[in-house]
Amino acid sequence: MTTESAEYVRVADHDDLVEEGRAVTTVEGQPMALFHHEGEIRAVNNRCPHMGFPLAKGTVEDGILTCHWHHARFELSCGDTFDPWADDVQTYPVEVRDGDVYVDPYPEPDEPPVEHWQNRLEAGLRDDLRLVIAKSVIGLLADDTDEHSSSSPGTSSRNVPYTDPVRTGLEFGTEYRADGWGPGLVILGAMANMYDDVRPEDRRRALYRGLLEVADDTSGEPPRFEQPTFSNPDLSKDRLKQWFRKTVEVRDDDGAERCLRTAVATLDPPEIAEILYAAGTDHVYLDSGHTLDFVNKALETLDHVGWEHAEQAVPTLVPRFTQARRSEEQSEWRQPIDLGELVFEFHGDLPDLLDARDAGGWEPQAGFVDTLLSDDPHDIVDAVRGAIRNGATAEQLASRVTFAAATRVVQFATTNEFNDWNTVHHTFSYCNGVHGGARRVDAPALYRGALHGAMSVYLDRFLNTPPAPIPDGDPDADPETIPEKLLETFDKEGEVDTAGRLVADYLAADGDPAALKATLGRGLLREDAGFHTLQHVEAGFEQFDLADDPDEASVYLMAPARYMAAHFPTRRSAEQTFTIAERLHQGERIHK
Repeated sequence: MTTESAEYVRVADHDDLVEEGRAVTTVEGQPMALFHHEGEIRAVNNRCPHMGFPLAKGTVEDGILTCHWHHARFELSCGDTFDPWADDVQTYPVEVRDGDVYVDPYPEPDEPPVEHWQNRLEAGLRDDLRLVIAKSVIGLLADDTDEHSSSSPGTSSRNVPYTDPVRTGLEFGTEYRADGWGPGLVILGAMANMYDDVRPEDRRRALYRGLLEVADDTSGEPPRFEQPTFSNPDLSKDRLKQWFRKTVEVRDDDGAERCLRTAVATLDPPEIAEILYAAGTDHVYLDSGHTLDFVNKALETLDHVGWEHAEQAVPTLVPRFTQARRSEEQSEWRQPIDLGELVFEFHGDLPDLLDARDAGGWEPQAGFVDTLLSDDPHDIVDAVRGAIRNGATAEQLASRVTFAAATRVVQFATTNEFNDWNTVHHTFSYCNGVHGGARRVDAPALYRGALHGAMSVYLDRFLNTPPAPIPDGDPDADPETIPEKLLETFDKEGEVDTAGRLVADYLAADGDPAALKATLGRGLLREDAGFHTLQHVEAGFEQFDLADDPDEASVYLMAPARYMAAHFPTRRSAEQTFTIAERLHQGERIHK
C-alpha cells in the first residue's frame, strides 16, 4: 500500500478486486471494506456502525449492503442506512489509476461531529434506542482522554459541555410527553446534579442513564400542545399566584397552564418558585411527595441549562399539581388521629407565627429531631410551632426534618415488607425537595412543606420497629479496602446492614468522602437502578454536602447505601449496552 498523493492512498489492485468482488484493508488504523458491485467500486468502513461487525462479511445486492449480525441495511454508494437504529456507515471516495484502486481516507464529513451526534441523540430519544443514546453521549462528550478511539472520520468530537445533552433531554422530554414533566426528566436532573460526584469515567454513564429514562418516559406518548399566555403583560405576581392556586384547586389544567406560562414570561425566577411552592403546599404531601420533588428537580435542571428554557419546562409541571392525590383525602392521614386537621390548623396560624417570631435566630435543641421521630403528632406540631416562634427559618426546619427522614431510612427494619422501602424513600425525597426549595426562596409555603414532611416522618414510625441500630463506625477500619467490599456487598442480595456498616466504618476511619461517593455512584450506575433508587442516591449526596455535623453527614450516605443494597443486584442490561458503546468508540471488536 503506497501513498500516491496527500489525499488518496493505494489500497488494492483493480483486476484482483473485480475478480474477488470484495477485499479488506486498513488505512492508517481505519478498517475498510472494498466492494465491486454493478460495475462500480465502493469503499466503506468495515465496522458496522451498529455494533462493529465486519461489513465485508455482509451481503451486497441491488445496491444494498446488509450486515449479517443484526441485518442493518446500508445504501452502498453513500452509506445511508435504511434502519435508524444502526446509524449511517462511513464511505470513502474511490479513484482507479493505472490499474490500482485508491481511496481518500479522510473525506469531508457531511455534517460537523457535534451536529452528527446531536442528531443521533435526538433519534435515540425519539425511537427509544439505548445503544444510539449511549453512542451519542459518548460521541458528544469525547475528548483527548479517549485514547485509541477509532470512530469514523467526522464522527468524534471534542468535549462539549455536559449541559448540551442535558438540554437536549429537557427539550425532548417536555415537548413529547402530553402528561407533562415526568419521572424521566426528574432522573435526568438528578444525574446532572451527580455529574461531578461520580468518577470521570462514569459521568457519561450518568447522563446516559438520565437520557434513557427520558426516552422510556416519552416512548409511545403523544406530544404536548401549549396553552398561550394571557395577553395582559402587567398581571402582578399576587394575582397570578392567586389564579394559579385557584385553578389547581379545581384541577383546571388549561387555566393553570395559562397562569403559569404568563408568570414565566413576566416574573423573576424566585417569584415563580414562590408560586409553585404555594400551590404545592395548599394540600398535604401531594402525590406521596412527588409533586414538590418534581418541582425541585425542574428548577435544579434549569440551574444547569439556563433559565431561558423555563418557558418550555416550567408549564409542564401543571399536571403534577392538578392530577395529584391529596394526602388529607387518604385514610392514614385521617385516622386514628386527624393529621389533616392538625396541618390545616397550622396553616391558619402560620402568618401570625411568622409575624411574631424572634428575630434573633434559632439554634435547634438537641432533642428537636428526637421529637420529630416521636410517637405523638401533637408534640411534633408543637415543636415546629415553637421553632418558628424562636426564629427558625424554613431552611433550618427543612434541614432538621430531612435529617429525621434520613434517619428513618437508616433505621428501616428489614423485617418489613420490601415495598415499604418506598414509603421511607418518598418521605426522604420529599423533604429533600422542600429543603431545596427553602434554600432557593424564603416563602411561608416552605414552612408548610416542612410540617408536611414531619407528619410523613411520623407516619413512617412503624417501619423503624424495631429500629435498625445506627453503626458508630470503626475508626481502625482500613478505608483502602472498604470501597471494593461495598461493591461486593451490592453483588449479593439483602446485605443492607453490611452496606450501612461499611459506610460508617469508612467515614469513621477518615476515608475520603469524595471517593466514597464515587464508589456509590459506580455501584449505582452499573445497575438497572429504578426511579426511586436513582432519586435516593442523588438526594443523599446532596444532603451529605450540606451537613455540618460529621455524624449527621454519615447518615446521609448510609441511607443510600442501605437502600441500594436492598435493591441490588439487578440484571445490569443498561450497563451492558453502555459498555458495548464504549468498546465501539475505542475500536474494540464486539463480535469476538
